[in-house]
Amino acid sequence: MKEKAPRNKTLELSPKEMNAYAKKAIKLNFKASIDYVIDKTIHQDMMKTLDYLPDSSVDLIVVDPPYNLTKVFGNSVFKERDFSEYKKWLEKWIKKLPRILKENGSLYICADWKTSIAIPEVAGKYFILQNRISWEREKGRGAKDNWKNCLEDIWFFTKSKDYTFNLDAVKILRPVVAPYRNEQGEPKDWVEESGRRSRMTYPSNIWTDISIPFWSMPENTPHPTQKPEKLIAKLILASSNEGDVVFDPFLGSGTTSVVAKKLGRHYIGIEKEKEYVAYAEFRLEQADKNKEIQGYENGVFKSRNAEM
Repeated sequence: MKEKAPRNKTLELSPKEMNAYAKKAIKLNFKASIDYVIDKTIHQDMMKTLDYLPDSSVDLIVVDPPYNLTKVFGNSVFKERDFSEYKKWLEKWIKKLPRILKENGSLYICADWKTSIAIPEVAGKYFILQNRISWEREKGRGAKDNWKNCLEDIWFFTKSKDYTFNLDAVKILRPVVAPYRNEQGEPKDWVEESGRRSRMTYPSNIWTDISIPFWSMPENTPHPTQKPEKLIAKLILASSNEGDVVFDPFLGSGTTSVVAKKLGRHYIGIEKEKEYVAYAEFRLEQADKNKEIQGYENGVFKSRNAEM
């Protein structure tokens, strides 16, 4: 392999390593039990595999599907299509998810600004819409005749009105600009440490504290649309508990499964590209040795990722 720059921490696997790690994944051609698929990466086409997963088997589904753009994923190409055709493609797999999700389970679906308008229309037929999270994606090229695209959405659905939401797990530590004190002069709802005044605040549905994986971050892989571990950590902490099962039908290079494992959850992931299956399995192995999530320290989300 070509020698990397000293600060380049992007993960790389040799062909031999790729073959070895890809073999750790499983394939399904029958209706499986939860014991068979739990904590596994399934190397297979998602459309076929969903029918083989057990009923009411997962607590949380995190989905980062291809947006309606022509994009190369390993040996496959997802081609942009007419918007009505894209919505039909979405419905083909979204309608299969209610059977797999537990009654008190949650679903998050990622989208860009354009495909975002289709998600509530399609998924709203099968789930209860709870919120829309918009987050700042600071990467991206400028545009000469349009606004630079730095926005992505995550749509939050639940299967019923009874669902998990761990508010305290995702509160944000923010600086206090105008600190209030009680009559005794003591801090009111804030603390001071090392000269810094801060308080834990309620999280909103606008996130500006996310850094997209890039070459100097150890979680970075060759996957073209990899989501940050910190982003997925917020979803998993908010909408699942330790020991729950988190499922990702478009696993890519493994971020959802890796973060679930680091946070004490079980995982199931489906990915059809051998290269990304290998990276997922490698990262899962590394998660046994290092459970750090960049931008999340001691149970607190930092305002912006810092290099590790």
